[in-house]
Amino acid sequence: MNNDQADPAELAALREAFAVDDGGASALGWAAVHAFEAEHRVVLPEPYRTFVAEATDGSLQGPPEYGMAGLRGGAEHQRLAEPFPLTRAWVWEDDDGPYEDPEPVIERVAHDGSLRLGTDGCGMDWHLIVTGPHRGHIWQITGEGAVPFGAEFGHTAGEPGFAGWVRHWADGREWFDAAPA
Repeated sequence: MNNDQADPAELAALREAFAVDDGGASALGWAAVHAFEAEHRVVLPEPYRTFVAEATDGSLQGPPEYGMAGLRGGAEHQRLAEPFPLTRAWVWEDDDGPYEDPEPVIERVAHDGSLRLGTDGCGMDWHLIVTGPHRGHIWQITGEGAVPFGAEFGHTAGEPGFAGWVRHWADGREWFDAAPA
């Protein structure tokens, strides 16, 4: 997972997964991406950054189940420049967590340092982390908790990051397909 440089092979796979064949007509363009980054004081992680600039800004086709949100729609109500507060899964429904008052932390998990990519429905939203130690990783945030995507976290056999998350979906695999320990 390289957050700083887009791999042409990954970009081609992303275009194929989303069936992008409009010659970039649905892409934002670099001027719009740079303006967005300046406005929100972030640099988007690759390959997502190049994908929205050159391929497409959102899609009715998944992932997630109900399609990928456009850049501006995914940033609505988000505080992108604030660091994402988690580095490990946290099911706050079952755990008070390491915090005296978990409510402010839950609010930060939902809004700080992440771009909402879209939803699988029933409050299961997927986020791309744009600031903090997990920059470039994908997290599923629900009403019950938050879980990082990628084999290194133990919930899936998928590769981490935006390209790994899309590839996992395009291969028709279940999101949480790791063998039980």
